[in-house]
Amino acid sequence: MQMRWPDLDVLELLVGVDDHGSLSAAAKVAGVAQPNASRAMKRLEAQVGAPLLLRRPTGSTLTAEGTVLAHWSRKVLADARHLIDVAAGMRERRAAELTISASMTVAEHLLPGWLGRFRQQNPDVTVHLQVRNSTLVFDDVIGGACDVGFVESPTVPRGLHTVAVARDRLVVVVDPGHPLARRRKPLTIGELARTPLVVREPGSGTRTTLDVALHEYDRAAPLLELGSAAAIRTSVLGGVGPAVLSTLAVADQVAAGDLKVVEVAELHLDRILRAVWRPPRQLEGPGGDLVRMVRR
Repeated sequence: MQMRWPDLDVLELLVGVDDHGSLSAAAKVAGVAQPNASRAMKRLEAQVGAPLLLRRPTGSTLTAEGTVLAHWSRKVLADARHLIDVAAGMRERRAAELTISASMTVAEHLLPGWLGRFRQQNPDVTVHLQVRNSTLVFDDVIGGACDVGFVESPTVPRGLHTVAVARDRLVVVVDPGHPLARRRKPLTIGELARTPLVVREPGSGTRTTLDVALHEYDRAAPLLELGSAAAIRTSVLGGVGPAVLSTLAVADQVAAGDLKVVEVAELHLDRILRAVWRPPRQLEGPGGDLVRMVRR
């Protein structure tokens, strides 16, 4: 029969008897009740098959076998403390790293400023950023591949915690030479639905928001499906066709007159950008620090 490992607590008691001269003194230093200390020592004696204490009315001291075992117990306890120190160091190194998974809009237009401020306040934290669409961000968060995610999707999977960190709005944009740029009346929602658009790939927050808004209407097939807002913006600037993009992605081009916003009557594409994370509800560590900083 294989021998079970002795408890570190009882080894500490054994060493305490050697250091303090009696089991009662060792128990007092260890914060253990005397009866519990006696029972623990009897179990250890049964495990090793040898008497470790000389029990006298004046107190218990070590036998020769107990003295030998106390010597080796010191080594075991020293190694155990070293193990605990190594584990604490690993926790500290992990605490000094932050892995973020962010959707395209947040990663391109908001995170650079957020991370600039965060690095000023936390210079010792190493930040890793993964840029995904919102669906893949959720996968990263659920699978533990990141500490915190930032998404633009209107819905969040059950079981994740979330908080609003910013807002933006989707708008229809065209190049100045497009016929819609000269239109005097706003488009109807149905007209927008029937208009071929340059769109993001399925799974992106921008695509999901648009699809939800137009789900009751017959839709035209997309002109193009592209993997980033930057690629769509370039396509619209090049005259490929209209697109629905975040105001964050087109603000400079609209201000410069390189893109025109086409109004759509009664279509509300305001949206909330969110931080998401796994339980527990209170996000700790650098991820929590970042989210709190952004919300402030």
